[in-house]
Amino acid sequence: MAHTDHRTMRRVLRREIAGTIGLLTDEHDFRAMRRYRTFTFEDHPTYLRQIEALLRTRAAEGTHTTLALFDPEEYTEFCTDTGLDPDSPASRTRFTAELAAIGATIPYDGRPLTDLVPDLVDEAVRQATWEYASTLLARLGPCHTCGEDIGRAAFTRASRLLTRILDTAPPGDRHLVCSVSGPPETLITVLHADQDSEGTTRLDEAEVLEFTSVLALGLATRSPGGLVMRTSAPGTPDRIYGWRLRGDSLAPLTAAEVFDAYCTDVESGDLISPESDVDYCAPPDLGDQETPGHHH
Repeated sequence: MAHTDHRTMRRVLRREIAGTIGLLTDEHDFRAMRRYRTFTFEDHPTYLRQIEALLRTRAAEGTHTTLALFDPEEYTEFCTDTGLDPDSPASRTRFTAELAAIGATIPYDGRPLTDLVPDLVDEAVRQATWEYASTLLARLGPCHTCGEDIGRAAFTRASRLLTRILDTAPPGDRHLVCSVSGPPETLITVLHADQDSEGTTRLDEAEVLEFTSVLALGLATRSPGGLVMRTSAPGTPDRIYGWRLRGDSLAPLTAAEVFDAYCTDVESGDLISPESDVDYCAPPDLGDQETPGHHH
């Protein structure tokens, strides 16, 4: 009887333990792990089916599981830095635990992996974009003239501008995209600001942090870029408008400029038919943007 009670208690305890699975999302990463003798899966489709079966089993047992993006190159670097043998299940478990603490993860919510994998990749890209933008902001250092931290000041300014943009937007769901051009690549970030039935705006804190960091980087470095927003509400046409980054401020785009941007093929330059039931318009007035002095 005591042995049975112990087994029952262990089953109960297993339901209290959250787990993380490091997922190889594509064939290329899967092949990279095949060089390890202890990684016994032979093909990627079978691997994904087994992962999905495990996820369903854990969910049926009431166990919470998160998915993390397993990158073979980062795994190799981790093993080199920590002195672990990369050809060991225990090392892969240690790396996955590290991902759970600092990497991009999403919870398993019962959806098929074909639906979850794009969300996981998007989360990883979002985190990488935020880390890259934050690093560049930190490297700007203090202004040689006034001593103010340039990156911190730009982040504060970007936060105020974002708040003003949302406050002046018409009611409905808002979809914002900010792009900042510069070496070595263009950074693009997306923010969803949806309203509930009571008019309260719902924001994802991680999205806000990434979006504000990229906007701040554009303002601080006076890089070319832009910010556009699409608002949607029942019974009214969608509205699209935006601004270009001009120096350390936002300059409104005209309705014609917004129309040209959305109705021109980027690669060929050919005109694209405008969407039906969409207004391409000038943005609301943001008021005095309180442009600070130019930092050096």
